[in-house]
Amino acid sequence: MAEPSSLVGKLETEVEIKASAGQFHHMFAGRPHHVSKASPGNIQGCDLHEGDWGKVGSIVYWNYVHDGEAKVAKERIEAVEPEKNLITFRVIEGDLMKEYKSFLLTIQVTPKHGGPGSIVHWHLEYEKISDEVAHPETLLQFCVEVSKEIDEHLLQSCMCSFGGLYNSVVLCPFLLTRQKLCVQFDIFFLYIVNPTKTEASSLVGKLEIDVDIRASAGKFHHMFAGRPHHVSKASPGNIQGCDLHEGDWGKVGSIVYWNYVHGKSKTNIDHIDSQNGEAKVAKERIEAVEPEKNMITFRVIEGDLLKEYKSFVITIQVTPKQGGPGSTVHWHVEYEKIDEKVAHPETFLEFCVQVSKEIDEHLLNEE
Repeated sequence: MAEPSSLVGKLETEVEIKASAGQFHHMFAGRPHHVSKASPGNIQGCDLHEGDWGKVGSIVYWNYVHDGEAKVAKERIEAVEPEKNLITFRVIEGDLMKEYKSFLLTIQVTPKHGGPGSIVHWHLEYEKISDEVAHPETLLQFCVEVSKEIDEHLLQSCMCSFGGLYNSVVLCPFLLTRQKLCVQFDIFFLYIVNPTKTEASSLVGKLEIDVDIRASAGKFHHMFAGRPHHVSKASPGNIQGCDLHEGDWGKVGSIVYWNYVHGKSKTNIDHIDSQNGEAKVAKERIEAVEPEKNMITFRVIEGDLLKEYKSFVITIQVTPKQGGPGSTVHWHVEYEKIDEKVAHPETFLEFCVQVSKEIDEHLLNEE
């Protein structure tokens, strides 16, 4: 019973953009056939097969390029919530259905608090047809790239509109009051004169994934909170050791030091090629521990990850399954890259999945 559930997963990421939430949402809800203009290298077209744009139950057909291959996806709009700038698509035919029994994509855009711009939240839920199929991290990266190109497209459209507005004012000053013109200038300068703040914010991200296990939530949590020095016994190909440098195991403020192997993985997430990985280290401070929630948070303070990231925080929360044995391990990674050349840490997420599965096997063998 627990085995099929290991095929179910979800991935999430956030992309900070400079465009408004409403504008970005409208690209998918009101005019997805324009997305190809914004991101021609990724999206070749979107056609309406049934219904109306942005209406629940309508069918749209995407032509796109993913992993260098031309692909198609026939999708039904499952949900639209304009007040939340949210839309959900369910894939019903196409290339993704060769590897997944089900695949849902939800896009929600939220205005930033206290400043211009928005945050695009991508949420993928899926069920693989078998364990041989990889989790769709590369599709998540595809979504990030499309988001950034749509953002650029919207900003360029905004500037063109601004140019037109300016000309209208010069040629026909009665069309616009000085006060309104000042507001337009303020918006213009927020985007153009102060790019540093918005550019840096695009370096911030988060990734999440769930792993279904057969062990109890308490036992799995205890492996990281009470005896992380035993994780190397469970996953020796990935974790070489964990030493306590300051404080006590599982106590906030304590410092632990990990030796691990992390590198490029094979296509199949379940078979990470640790032999070809690199030996790395991470010095981490325990930021939070909530035993009643089986949750622990580590912040990386030294080590290899900080060569590419300004900050890196890992939260592990384990929840008992409802109505059956086993648990769900939720990994939540928040980070800030040092620059745009650094990749989002999808391979690190794969590493977390593999370690989780090996810890699960270890705990089951102990029983």
